[in-house]
Amino acid sequence: MGFSQRRGLSRRSFLQVIGLAAGGAGFSACAPRAPGEGPLYGNTAQLVYQDWRTDWFPAMAQQMLERFHANHPSVRVFYTPDPENLHEQMMTDFDAGTAPDVVAGCCDFLPIWAQSGHLLDLRPFVEADLDQATINDWDTAQYRSYFVKDGIQYALPKYHGALALFYNKDVFDRFGLDCPDRTWNHDDYLTAMRRLTHDRGIDGRPDVWGSMLDISWDRIQMHVNGWGGHFVDPADPTRSMMGREEAIEAMNWIRDRMWDDGVMASLLDVQNLETRHAFIQERVAMVEDGSWALKDILELAPFRVGVTTFPAGPVRRVTLATTDAYAIYAGTKHPEAAWELVKFLTGREYGRAMATAHLLQPARASLIEEWAEIIRQSYPTQAEGLDLGAFADGHLQGYSVTAEIFANMEDARRIAQAAWEQIFTLGQAPVEVMRQVSDEIQALQRDLETTAG
Repeated sequence: MGFSQRRGLSRRSFLQVIGLAAGGAGFSACAPRAPGEGPLYGNTAQLVYQDWRTDWFPAMAQQMLERFHANHPSVRVFYTPDPENLHEQMMTDFDAGTAPDVVAGCCDFLPIWAQSGHLLDLRPFVEADLDQATINDWDTAQYRSYFVKDGIQYALPKYHGALALFYNKDVFDRFGLDCPDRTWNHDDYLTAMRRLTHDRGIDGRPDVWGSMLDISWDRIQMHVNGWGGHFVDPADPTRSMMGREEAIEAMNWIRDRMWDDGVMASLLDVQNLETRHAFIQERVAMVEDGSWALKDILELAPFRVGVTTFPAGPVRRVTLATTDAYAIYAGTKHPEAAWELVKFLTGREYGRAMATAHLLQPARASLIEEWAEIIRQSYPTQAEGLDLGAFADGHLQGYSVTAEIFANMEDARRIAQAAWEQIFTLGQAPVEVMRQVSDEIQALQRDLETTAG
């Protein structure tokens, strides 16, 4: 439970009270001074740091903040958990001027906060304070995802969530199939799905499916990338490529598996279970999921677990690198103190703490071997023979992709998600509607460009 909840304050009241206290701390709110120039703080700077509310995280965060305070006696950080409705509530807090000083975010909503002008440009701090070796330790694709127009950098990596293919070794043995490996492509993947989808009962209808994926922006986009396509033109964030043949073919492949072949589970098939829990409950034989799911799967799966790299697409091999990151609120009164906190949160010590507490894959390549050893020691039986390197392969070999972001991501996200619900979740629309969706999204990008001009 976070600090604000223990003190009996509502989240909004907590942010307002701490904001007022920080405002009286005597710390300059003008443009950031380059780190290292002169004394960093006069009086104590009070910061609000907002991050995950999951069961394991708050205690770890509080413990790590004690170490930060010991080395930064002029800064006091108050942790508060993310609100339940993170994306919507944060936009309200930004607009009201009550947002936390340092925030965590990811996916398609963190860039929206940056596009709206709510996140501080970190370039002066990065250029003054981080060497190239540190930057090279991060996945290039992940690091580059934190830039918007005019080269503004709005975040730094929190951890490296890499997607791979989990599989149930017991089911593969039962059906006499060779287990997946790093040579697999999408044809091998489909062949296995067809063999493994079966009925455990007597009604003749499948109740175990070959595989499953999340119907979300980056998970679908990753398939499109494997077909050689894109959602967003890499050279022009106002140009949609969602209606091009490569994108249509990739999305048709997913829809056909769900609604024609019936070998890939939809959310309706598994009663809205998360992908990892559908796998743990043996509703699917394989699952497209990430290193963020490792602890739950190793701890809860009642079968032998395997993992390998994500099957290569028809055109290229890709895997998803999530864009979980730390950013600073543009309205913070203490940008330099907030930067010191961000450096700590993205440092080796904090990455090691998250790996130890919940097996989260560190953002830094230099910690990968240490992370793998933590997993083997924590789950010696379950992790025996597990190809943990599959999660790091995209990072180390340079084929990771991240969520592609439109200039107007807010509207693009809303329109695409509505279409995907009809196409994938309900099976009530053909993928061809994405051509119209693409045109609609692009028109909104052009409208934004015209308005901005």
